[in-house]
Amino acid sequence: MRILFIVNPISGRGAGERAIPFIQNFIDKNHLTGSIIVTQYPAHAIEIASQKARDFDILVATGGDGTSNEVINVLMQAKSHGTVMPALGVLSVGRGNDFAFGIGVPKGLEKGFAVLLNHQVRSIDIGFIQGGDYPQGRFFGNGVGIGFDAVVGFVAARSRLTGFLSYIVAAIKTAFIFFTAPLLELQFDQKTQTVPALMVSVMNGRRMGGGFMMAPHSLNNDGLLDVCIVQEVPKAQIFALIPHFLRGSQFSKKSVFLEQTRTLQVTAIKGSLPIHADGETICTEGKSVSIQNLPNALQVVVPR
Repeated sequence: MRILFIVNPISGRGAGERAIPFIQNFIDKNHLTGSIIVTQYPAHAIEIASQKARDFDILVATGGDGTSNEVINVLMQAKSHGTVMPALGVLSVGRGNDFAFGIGVPKGLEKGFAVLLNHQVRSIDIGFIQGGDYPQGRFFGNGVGIGFDAVVGFVAARSRLTGFLSYIVAAIKTAFIFFTAPLLELQFDQKTQTVPALMVSVMNGRRMGGGFMMAPHSLNNDGLLDVCIVQEVPKAQIFALIPHFLRGSQFSKKSVFLEQTRTLQVTAIKGSLPIHADGETICTEGKSVSIQNLPNALQVVVPR
């Protein structure tokens, strides 16, 4: 097994850098043909993966959702050119680790190492979003947040806090900043809806923000996107909804509903669209994006 660890040293407030000697010990102890490359700047993981991918059987994104997303984009771009690429593995040492959660890889080095030693490879769906700052498109593995959800992610990224707590605090702050819901037109496979939406979460995985179960029953290999839509509600009701998203019980509320679709076009009729994909900013004030599901598009390393 030839394995390359692409390490984001600043993930998890330095947890990525602290993981490096443990990774090297893991390679040596198990007599693996392995290497470690540490990213030096934003998007460096994309460069590393594109240059080194053909020399390895597994690329391990060591960081958070952003690191995984960069490697996903390299692998998907290579696949679109007909290149046979390695499988994607994950070591969760970042802030949210929602992509890893979605493929069943637990947080922490020791548990992640155990998965790599005793793993299987399976195919998952991948999402593709076009619009905003990415008219050419960008791939995502876990989900897209539009509206309130996106602003929460932007605020959390600037926080000194780490992990799930940073998202909870960011959600509280955002409730006082972003409370005027844009009027959106949502075009699904079979129908179109117009709704003043506090947020729209387009999920391939199940969780965002390290603990918010946006789509608790989503399957990342069913060829469908699970779309969680929250209609505009008074500010006080935003706080009342948070515990439901933590439990995954939000669809019991009249203001929240679920749609499943292969494709989705989102257009702001009034207002604008702050959007992230896997925590990466797509735009802060967009007007329209298109999103689609690409079935069984990527090979990932998961627990056996």
